[in-house]
Amino acid sequence: MRGEARDGDGGASGGSHLLVPGQIDVSHKVILYLEGVTVSFDGFKALNELSLSIDNGEMRAIIGPNGAGKTTMMDVITGKTRPDAGRVFLGQTMDLTRMSEAAIARAGIGRKFQKPSVFEQATVLENLWLACEGAKGWLRSLRERIAPGQRERIDEVIETVGLADARDRLAGSLSHGQKQWLEIGMLLIQGPKLLLLDEPVAGLSDEETERTAVLLRQLAGRHSVVVVEHDMHFVERLGCPVTVLHQGRVLAEGDLATVQADARVIEVYLGR
Repeated sequence: MRGEARDGDGGASGGSHLLVPGQIDVSHKVILYLEGVTVSFDGFKALNELSLSIDNGEMRAIIGPNGAGKTTMMDVITGKTRPDAGRVFLGQTMDLTRMSEAAIARAGIGRKFQKPSVFEQATVLENLWLACEGAKGWLRSLRERIAPGQRERIDEVIETVGLADARDRLAGSLSHGQKQWLEIGMLLIQGPKLLLLDEPVAGLSDEETERTAVLLRQLAGRHSVVVVEHDMHFVERLGCPVTVLHQGRVLAEGDLATVQADARVIEVYLGR
């Protein structure tokens, strides 16, 4: 299989396997891998034979300049965009390029966009209830009694995302940061294998940013987490391996200090 050269010393935290030319690690530890993925829009290659892998339980930060292919990569993983070439696997056998968006979500991939999307006229508890697997719309869900197992799971998620004191508040009354945590909770309630988070701290206060970093560090290990982010201070707080994309390909990979010292990354993204 084809793969891209990876930078870094291979000793990044989080169990990341940094690849050598011509290899994609498809061991049992890899939860997601992209192999030679190419996507073109009107002749522009948003992704150019992109290859990378994410370990089971790993957290990975994806950084890079605007137009590097970060959003397109997530669109391909979730089935929103079909690649012109290449493959995307969840585990060793599930080819996501052959599946619908709904089937990919059911397979265990949850995506959070930059702007939080919650039911503002429902409470925190009701939002999580509606997100439970099997909840099919407002009227049906709100007429049903919450099953004991659901209640237990909802309580667990509310505690995990730090919204225990706000469980009965309307989502529309929450702060921006609280809405972000609620939406992460709405993904967690569905038991995802892989979480894709797009700039989860955009617009957050310093305190909310720190709390979000703590939350994501807690989730890593129980879930695989991919965070697309521009805030280098937040990436530093995550303490995870970093992949730098440029022109639709991997430019560098390693811990944050390694990629920040890379002359090519400085040139195209971080600035001199």
